[in-house]
Amino acid sequence: MDSKTLLDRSSLNAFAVNPIERRSEKRGDPSVLAEALADIRAGAFLFVGERIVLDPTTAAPALFDLLRAKRLGADLHESVLLGWMPDGAPRFAATLPADPEDGLVLTDLRSLVLEGRIEPDLFGSVAQARSLLAWHERHGFCANCGRATVPASAGYRRDCAHCGAQHFPRTDPVVIMLVTDGERCLLGRQARFKPGSYSCLAGFMEPGETVEDAVRRETFEEAGVRVGRVDYVSSQPWPFPSSLMIGCRGVAETTDIVMDAEELEDCRWFLRDEVAAMVAGSHRGGLTTPPRTAIARLLIEHWLEG
Repeated sequence: MDSKTLLDRSSLNAFAVNPIERRSEKRGDPSVLAEALADIRAGAFLFVGERIVLDPTTAAPALFDLLRAKRLGADLHESVLLGWMPDGAPRFAATLPADPEDGLVLTDLRSLVLEGRIEPDLFGSVAQARSLLAWHERHGFCANCGRATVPASAGYRRDCAHCGAQHFPRTDPVVIMLVTDGERCLLGRQARFKPGSYSCLAGFMEPGETVEDAVRRETFEEAGVRVGRVDYVSSQPWPFPSSLMIGCRGVAETTDIVMDAEELEDCRWFLRDEVAAMVAGSHRGGLTTPPRTAIARLLIEHWLEG
């Protein structure tokens, strides 16, 4: 394990590595946005709804120069300036009004990562792009007075000219936890999961709640298990549409399971050897864990490493 991973285990998670320099202090200057739009090195990630546009015939299939983005129908005045690459090249996110017709490919972000259609170093940039565009799609009107809002601060704010309210992108924190009892860990499954797949329990944090208390509350609500000590492990941006998964380990204080049947289809304790077989794909009952794109898998592997 390299030194960066030892310092930052989150870098192992999909969507977590992002080379874009955000330079947030520059967003409020309109001339900076104008210069970025005029930079011939600028590139844009393009989306139609939740799907990203790819050109499989190019070396960088997810990235389009701004002239081509305009030809495809992107309104760059409504785009988001994500930031700059280390070499100074600006990066934007923009939407297209309809499916492109010139042989380009549309795919969702889960498939993009699982199929490895772009370089892993771009996953975080794509997640940043999709989350911001999703926020703009849902916040075209002021929550204070109901009037239309307009983009500001290079796409990192929306302003209401009527009442003066300013609206900022939101990130929804979610706790996801591997609860352990010695050589056992607690895993559950929802009905929507692939057959035989088990994962960590998870849930949204609530206002006025610490990460630790959210872990304890969600575990008790879903499985009836009381949790004592809670330790942070790593985090993962999750652009569906804009969550931050906060990965934790929790130590069980009780072990009897009282499952919430509305949340879970099954929940049980698994011994370490059985979980190792699930991760390896060699479980005799065909049970599995989520793919490595999910932080749940990294939490499980972290526990298996001891």
